[in-house]
Amino acid sequence: MRGAIFGCLLAALPVSAVAQSCGGSFNGFVSQLKTEAVAKGHPKAQVDAFFSGVRKDPKVIKADRSQGVFKKSFTEFARAVISKNRLDKGRANARKYASIFKRAEREYGIPSGVLLAFWALETDYGSFQGNFNTLNALVTLSHDCRRPQLFRPQVFAALELYERGGFDPRNTTGAWAGEIGMVQMLPEDIIRHGVDGDGNGRVDLKGSVPDAILSGAKMLRGFGWQPGQPWLQEVTVPAEMDWSKTGLNTAFPPSEWARMGVKPRGGAFQGGGAASILLPQGRKGPAFIAYPNYRIYFDWNQSYVYVTTAAYFATRLSGAPVFNAGNPEAGLTDSEMKQLQKKLAQRGYNVGKIDGILGSGTRAAVQAEQKRLGLPADAWPTRAFLSKL
Repeated sequence: MRGAIFGCLLAALPVSAVAQSCGGSFNGFVSQLKTEAVAKGHPKAQVDAFFSGVRKDPKVIKADRSQGVFKKSFTEFARAVISKNRLDKGRANARKYASIFKRAEREYGIPSGVLLAFWALETDYGSFQGNFNTLNALVTLSHDCRRPQLFRPQVFAALELYERGGFDPRNTTGAWAGEIGMVQMLPEDIIRHGVDGDGNGRVDLKGSVPDAILSGAKMLRGFGWQPGQPWLQEVTVPAEMDWSKTGLNTAFPPSEWARMGVKPRGGAFQGGGAASILLPQGRKGPAFIAYPNYRIYFDWNQSYVYVTTAAYFATRLSGAPVFNAGNPEAGLTDSEMKQLQKKLAQRGYNVGKIDGILGSGTRAAVQAEQKRLGLPADAWPTRAFLSKL
């Protein structure tokens, strides 16, 4: 605080008027967070104790800038993370915690395969939950000016958890981005969706499987998951079709996709609502039909490759076969992908940061340019496509 008079003035101002958005001196930034916390009504003694000893963690920034794993193609990433061991452990955990998974589906409508896949990909079924100090991570990312709007509210949510006795600012650890527990939830999500699944009077996402599974299920339902509905299903596509209709920006009922020659790989379509055709590596690679529940995955993680892998992994744990990888054309190298993104940005497309990652924005831009150039518009960039730009 900067004196009693300044404190009274702050209390009379909107919180946004006293908040430093990001950057500047780290200590000064922490002082602003403390001032804002008091303005929000948190007791000063609690605020001082909560922020005591907080420090900037350069390893968090390094991790945030080094997400090279998402530069892999879908097939590379899926094969790397969906191992036989993870599938076996998933099925064993499904049996071991059958009553908890039945409860999750009964109360929140989330199938066991969906929860098992997240549990596996996030922390390898709880075996590695991250060793970053959570408060340091959240304050560091709030101070950093890349995504402060995402992390700043999490600092105050962690403060609320601390006041409830559910967060230790010195000892709570988790992922570099501030997620906590077996299914990696941010403090705001813990407040909104935390469930005391084992009935011991507290929510323990790090040590209690029932708490973690049911909290994850409640969160997915809160994101809008539709109980009893599918999320992803492998399909085969014809050799020729209007590829510009594929991708997340277009959706048709399965009956319309069937008319265009799309077929489920074994069995029948699992849903009847509007769905999209995903070609993660173009028309010659694997193909899936994405039902509305697939989009809920993006509320958990923003990476197209991660989301599609998690959704596919859930189908495997629910009994689906290994996907047909096909014979896709070679993709671009990291430097070529960045070159592509720069060219697309110069043409007015919003591809986000020039990071070499083929995300949804870059895919949409590629598809639009493919259509303009008279190429098969399957959103998969190749060297031939890059050269035509």
